[in-house]
Amino acid sequence: MTSLVSVTLEVSDPAAAERFYTAAFGLGPQVRLRACDAPTTGFRGFSVSVIVSRPADVDGFIGSALTAGATPLRPAARSLWGYGGILQAPDGTIWQVTTSSKKDTGPATGKIDDLVLLLGAEDVKASRQFYTGQGLSVTKSFGGKYTEFAADRPGSVKLALYKRRGLAKTLGVSEEGGGSHRIVLGGTTGAFTDPDGFVWEPAPATPTPA
Repeated sequence: MTSLVSVTLEVSDPAAAERFYTAAFGLGPQVRLRACDAPTTGFRGFSVSVIVSRPADVDGFIGSALTAGATPLRPAARSLWGYGGILQAPDGTIWQVTTSSKKDTGPATGKIDDLVLLLGAEDVKASRQFYTGQGLSVTKSFGGKYTEFAADRPGSVKLALYKRRGLAKTLGVSEEGGGSHRIVLGGTTGAFTDPDGFVWEPAPATPTPA
């Protein structure tokens, strides 16, 4: 079964991006950085979600990211599904920080429970069929609007498909955009490109601690 092990963000200044992500989220090997100046405009067609256990963690991570230089897109607020906010990193990547809990049961833990990569698909049904053909297993599906795939190994990044227009609306940005997505998905199988132009490559090995 195919798993999404890591996402590589293609950025103009890897050193600056490394400083930002270390200060904002303290991310580990699931998120990698690579120098790239490929032309890109507007919405890049994806977002990354940081899933945490309680609202205090949402506020903590968003506060750290804004202090490190992120731009707020939607302030943290309660919703039907929980509590969360949306911001844009200096490299252009859009991040959601969310929890399904609406009330704190204690102080912030500083812990990230899951990372979820949301890909904006022009045709969710066609992309779902493509990905199941690549060996991914569907865990949730809502017709042509949303699909979520299983993360079947420890440390995997969860992958989901969202109608591109709906994703842009949720993020509070225009759906217009073109050029490079500026992201590469690291999987447990070979290289391929999905129907919306998102590129996969074999995930680099994670160094084993000495």
